Amino acid sequence: MEALSTLSEYLERALDKALSLIMLRTGVEDARLYLGDVSAPKEEWASCGTIHRELSDAILVATQSGLNHLSIDGQTYRFTRVFAQAENRGAIVFTPA
Repeated sequence: MEALSTLSEYLERALDKALSLIMLRTGVEDARLYLGDVSAPKEEWASCGTIHRELSDAILVATQSGLNHLSIDGQTYRFTRVFAQAENRGAIVFTPA
């Protein structure tokens, strides 16, 4: 599934940097991805990509709020998914566990 492969790519980056992956919808069609601490100012986040809304929706369908334990492309990932407020918008935060 493309959504989980994409998620695993960004989770690896978050894990390498010991940060969270922050998904912030910036428009009708796109979601911006950042690495950082959602409680820090956005200026401190590192931009790491943009994905189409359909892909971000598929990631949300494939995961659940709270603790997730998924096998993706032969690798096991443990992470939490929470909703947060950032930049006066809703953000989804994935934090490796």
